[in-house]
Amino acid sequence: MNARHNALVALLIWLGLGLLLGLAEWPYQLLSELGFVLQRRLWLQAQAPHWSAAALVFAGTLAMLWLGWGPLARGRGGGLTPVLALQRSTTEASTQNPALERLELGVQLRRLPLIALTHVAGLTVGVESPSAALGASLLLAVRRRWPHIQAWVALPIPLLAAIGGGAGLGAAFRSPLLGVAYAIEELSRERGLSLVLPTLLLAGSGAVVATTLGQPARLAGLNLGLLDSAVWPWALLITGLGAGLGALFVRLLIPLAHELAARLRTQRMKAAVLVAALLTLLAWLSGGLSLNDGSLSLAAALQGDDGGSLSTLLWRFLASLLSIAAGAPGGLMHDTMTLGALLASPLTGLPAEARAQLAAIGAAALFAAANRTPLFCALFVFTLQGDPQLLVSLLLASAVSAALAEPWRGSTWNEAQLAATS
Repeated sequence: MNARHNALVALLIWLGLGLLLGLAEWPYQLLSELGFVLQRRLWLQAQAPHWSAAALVFAGTLAMLWLGWGPLARGRGGGLTPVLALQRSTTEASTQNPALERLELGVQLRRLPLIALTHVAGLTVGVESPSAALGASLLLAVRRRWPHIQAWVALPIPLLAAIGGGAGLGAAFRSPLLGVAYAIEELSRERGLSLVLPTLLLAGSGAVVATTLGQPARLAGLNLGLLDSAVWPWALLITGLGAGLGALFVRLLIPLAHELAARLRTQRMKAAVLVAALLTLLAWLSGGLSLNDGSLSLAAALQGDDGGSLSTLLWRFLASLLSIAAGAPGGLMHDTMTLGALLASPLTGLPAEARAQLAAIGAAALFAAANRTPLFCALFVFTLQGDPQLLVSLLLASAVSAALAEPWRGSTWNEAQLAATS
């Protein structure tokens, strides 16, 4: 009877924490949506970009870099490095662990001004990594406040951080399965029910809050059918191109981040002005399509519509490299998916359904090549497109691309960041 009571209490605690997590993720989603609103109104719906649109990109970027490499330096970047560091830590129970200090809720609060400036300016990053980092920080903060609650008393701190990270991402994108896949494949060194069950409960109840608060639906729910045999050669080509471009992206990103960090530490204003000017130029050249995480282009491409051209891919590729390397608070998940989807943009002679399928395959392939998490990458694209008949193709493309990219890419972005802090 006591065991049943404890299990019921634990269930209610996890579900309640999920509701709190969904509420905590709301500001991130609002700021992301603000970026899209500005992108549409100032760039995509305008007959021609006005100087004020470019001024907003420049000023917002400059302010973010000045603060992010100055008084708000601890809020810079995606925020997941400490979660990964905990998985390797030998002092995980110590309150002096640097990774735990970087996962304090106060650090996440310092990120909010940087996140706000990032999305107002339209820097080319998404909210995936910050959402995961917030989930980890929230769960660890609750454990510090009530360390003896039975629901987590036997769970190691690294496991709790991974649970919170996976749940944070799953709640933000209204997909508990996505959160679990990310926790298993990227965040945790442990496996099994102790990881999966709490992550599902937290992400599931958090997704309910996200839905209630009106966050945008992620599943398009398309019914494109199976991949036609005539499209398979194009699918193989795009998978190969995605593997190469994803590997190249990371190959360029790591040394660029190292160089920019050195410049921003020693010549902050000069380097910040240069980065802001370059991102403004790329926004102007792309007509605004290089801004934000690419959701507007990606959503169109995944439905077979015009999401941009190969020149858009080039401008976004450069903008993503600059934004992430400069320490904008965000990750590269949506960015790499968008780049992969744009690989199908020249195939205008194919039916819209085939272009949508190839855009999804390209998104999964490039994403998996850059991140080395093929299951998570395929499921993320599926979460955005929602066609179950295409899932097998997405899984295959992700796996093939990740395997092809392995000898070319070297370290992933997360691995490089982890190595830099160790």
